[in-house]
Amino acid sequence: MRIATSIEPEHPLRAAIRPDFESGERRLRLVDLFAGCGGITLGIAQAARANEFALEIALAVDFESEATDAYSRNFASAQRVAHASVEEFFDGDLGAEATLAERRTANELGENGGIDILVGGPPCQGHSNLNNHTRRVDGKNALYLRMVRAAEILAPEVVLIENVPAVLRDRHDGEGVVARAERHLQKLGYQVDHRVVSAETLGVAQTRRRHILLATKAGHVDPATIFENLESNQIRHDLQWAIGDLVDIASAEPRDRAPQAKADNLARMQWLLANDEYDLPNEHRPKCHQGTHSYKSMYGRLRWDQPAQTITSGFGSIGQGRFMHPDLPRALTAHEAARIQGFPDYFDFSSCSTRAALATMIGNAVPPQLGTAVVSALFEAGAFGSMEGVLPSSALA
Repeated sequence: MRIATSIEPEHPLRAAIRPDFESGERRLRLVDLFAGCGGITLGIAQAARANEFALEIALAVDFESEATDAYSRNFASAQRVAHASVEEFFDGDLGAEATLAERRTANELGENGGIDILVGGPPCQGHSNLNNHTRRVDGKNALYLRMVRAAEILAPEVVLIENVPAVLRDRHDGEGVVARAERHLQKLGYQVDHRVVSAETLGVAQTRRRHILLATKAGHVDPATIFENLESNQIRHDLQWAIGDLVDIASAEPRDRAPQAKADNLARMQWLLANDEYDLPNEHRPKCHQGTHSYKSMYGRLRWDQPAQTITSGFGSIGQGRFMHPDLPRALTAHEAARIQGFPDYFDFSSCSTRAALATMIGNAVPPQLGTAVVSALFEAGAFGSMEGVLPSSALA
């Protein structure tokens, strides 16, 4: 058994007190669309604070009320957190004149200056590999282009869009949705690059892979240099680093409540521990999983010295993936899953009304380190150093 022997005050995930992200010598003004609970925002806030910038959240939008509740709890100073669809703010076609709603949005956001960075993670249900291939033509794919329309209206210095890697295979109106986004952003005067990156290379104790599209105003930092910076990162974290201190935690908080396994799954976990195995043999699996299959990780046990697999909303059941604790006959707690997703202890998930809602919010969240890594690299490359705000897009003329 590998257990942390001491508490490290500087450990980024164990911090219990939220930093003052709202103070700094200068400000970084943000709009977060499809914001979820605020994973990307948190990462950007961390990068901004490290560079003595205050984060100013001009607008955050999400369709799920529990997500916006969580966002508001964690970023109480946000100027507006809207439980709404993004189309209520950006409903025009690419290249068209601004609609009434878009003019209103731009005027409201422009009262205090321009937007420095526009970020968002459009819903990926339409292009998740967990769905059948026909769903890659889901109408949600078009939501990806709402980010591009928002960029057209707001003219931010930086645009960051994250999604699942399978988005590269999505098409909208006969054209790849990412290719269409790239082409239109370039028409708007942006430099654009996009890559698939592993969260593991960003300092997350998880092998989750995400597609990132990054656009910067022409003449500013080249996005390609940012990706080169990310790819050169040698920091890797294992499960011991992320959750080793939680093994013996005594807490009555819902996030630390151990999942209750059914008798057959409990027996499977006890077998793995007794035999010091990490993959469950076919004869111990349910009959429907005993033939030829590619579900090796399902019912599997995690290793202390490796990152976890992608955390999903099913982390509380070993029948949903490799979610068994390395040393204990149980699946992961919400606290452990949040840590593996990269959320520090000060992040407040208490707005979730049920355990299922909590699991969904954590599983759907974007690891904050994605925002931290990209924006930190932008700072290092000289971005945001001379920003004084920008005028709205010419689409408003």
